Amino acid sequence: MIELNELTKRYGETVAVDRLSFQVRPGRVTGFLGPNGAGKSTTMRMMLGLDRPTSGEVRFDGRPYARSADPLRHVGALLEAKDVHSGRTAHNHLLWLAQSNRIPRRRVREVLELVGLESVAGRRAGQFSLGMSQRLGVAAALLGDPPVLLFDEPVNGLDPEGIRWIRDLMKELAGEGRTVFVSSHLMSEMALTAEHLIVIGRGRLLADTGMKEFIARNSLTFVRVRTPEPDRMHQVLTERGITVTRAADGALEAVGDQAATIGELAARQGLTVHEVSVQSASLEDAFMRLTEQDVEYRSPVSRTVGQQGERQPTGQGKES
Repeated sequence: MIELNELTKRYGETVAVDRLSFQVRPGRVTGFLGPNGAGKSTTMRMMLGLDRPTSGEVRFDGRPYARSADPLRHVGALLEAKDVHSGRTAHNHLLWLAQSNRIPRRRVREVLELVGLESVAGRRAGQFSLGMSQRLGVAAALLGDPPVLLFDEPVNGLDPEGIRWIRDLMKELAGEGRTVFVSSHLMSEMALTAEHLIVIGRGRLLADTGMKEFIARNSLTFVRVRTPEPDRMHQVLTERGITVTRAADGALEAVGDQAATIGELAARQGLTVHEVSVQSASLEDAFMRLTEQDVEYRSPVSRTVGQQGERQPTGQGKES
């Protein structure tokens, strides 16, 4: 288990991480989300002692990372895929890590096979693509067979097969009872991988909850209605007290999941409908809704889309 207690990092007057406290429990994949500039990478670096906290502490199974005599046997991490001596071969990079942590030599071959790099074990790391470097970084994280694993943007540079592989690997590792903590900007991938979420904004904790609970709490389910009589349908629904907006393609979007009610109303009024379907909320929708006040870097295009294209019900950036 990973425990953060009041973890804080200041750079002069700037607070990058603000009294952050949470636990990452074993047996499940925990996702770590936040807008650009939220403090995710700073937090992960402090967890591993690469940055010194201004205050607070981090413990892995009850002790700080720095107190581990053989840290790779306790915590495996991938923070920066290209942070490898470019002149060393993949095999020799892993070999020196193994020797420094008293890990058997045979383990090098095992992890190279596990990540699919056995055929290029003799190639220099400087010749690797980003995807190959990511696989090498995963191999280094797994080298000591640790009970705790941290991955920062592990799917960067991977092709679709590689993305599915790392997703399945993280689930398998968690299924073995390990603590798996992963940061990513890819909402669709995180939705398929993580069971629990830690969300931060401007260095502060915004959410510590299960995936399903997070989506349900921070997004709106709506019913999409397509009809050749949208104005009349809009009037019928609003008179019933249902909040309705128009989508860009002319369809109506009614807040809630009352598809049966809407279908019955249309039938009673003799309205023709071509579609009545419940649109489930997504992790991306929930994330954007929760963090909209904590985005540090917002492009003009994003503002335009937010003002014109997003659903607005009536009445209602790499330092990461």
